Amino acid sequence: MKSRFFGGWRGSGSQSHRFAVGPWRGPGANMNIWARESQIDEMAKQAGLDPLEFRLKNLTDPRMRSVLQAAADRFGWKPAKAPSGRGFGIGCGVDAGTYVALIAAVQVDRKTGAVKVERVVCAEDMGIVVNPEGAMQQAEGGVVMGLGYVLTEELRFRGGQIHDENFASYELPRFSWTPRIEVVLVKNDALDPQGGGEPSIVPMGGAIANAVFDATGTRLLRLPITPERLKATLVQ
Repeated sequence: MKSRFFGGWRGSGSQSHRFAVGPWRGPGANMNIWARESQIDEMAKQAGLDPLEFRLKNLTDPRMRSVLQAAADRFGWKPAKAPSGRGFGIGCGVDAGTYVALIAAVQVDRKTGAVKVERVVCAEDMGIVVNPEGAMQQAEGGVVMGLGYVLTEELRFRGGQIHDENFASYELPRFSWTPRIEVVLVKNDALDPQGGGEPSIVPMGGAIANAVFDATGTRLLRLPITPERLKATLVQ
């Protein structure tokens, strides 16, 4: 028996999908926003505009403009056309009723392809903030969790059989990876409390991918951004 469950299906798979996807709970937001934010930076490059300037020129949603400007102000963003070599990237998203903008700073080791995320500024509009300390902790946790799907978490499979069945080969974020995280809670008391646990995870792919592009001029079209994958694209 199968039933709808948060955007997936319970059960043991079907002709249309080889895996039991019920536990996924609709993770398409991460990938969709990674693709969208990457495309936006590509358009900014073609237009000859700074990525922040390009977004603000085309954004009309006041909540998104507000969080993006708040993140840029806290980060100290200075206009520059990408790729600038600085390693700065922007990602914006909406999840669980919360608007969020991230700006990441990365360093890339061109010899190894390793990416080090050094700083992330996260601005969120989640409506009335009942517990500011708790809200900031949730946002920080989402940023750290997002490092995993962006940099290392990959399932290898063939013919429907998954080969990564334990944490010996499926690498999760470590404490040593944790960047400097700064959270800005944008005041919006006109709106009832919205989600706080997951929104900051969603734009991490876009922010880090755009930062890697800004640092190297390389646009990867697949996540995670593993050292092997990135090194293969870099011109030494």
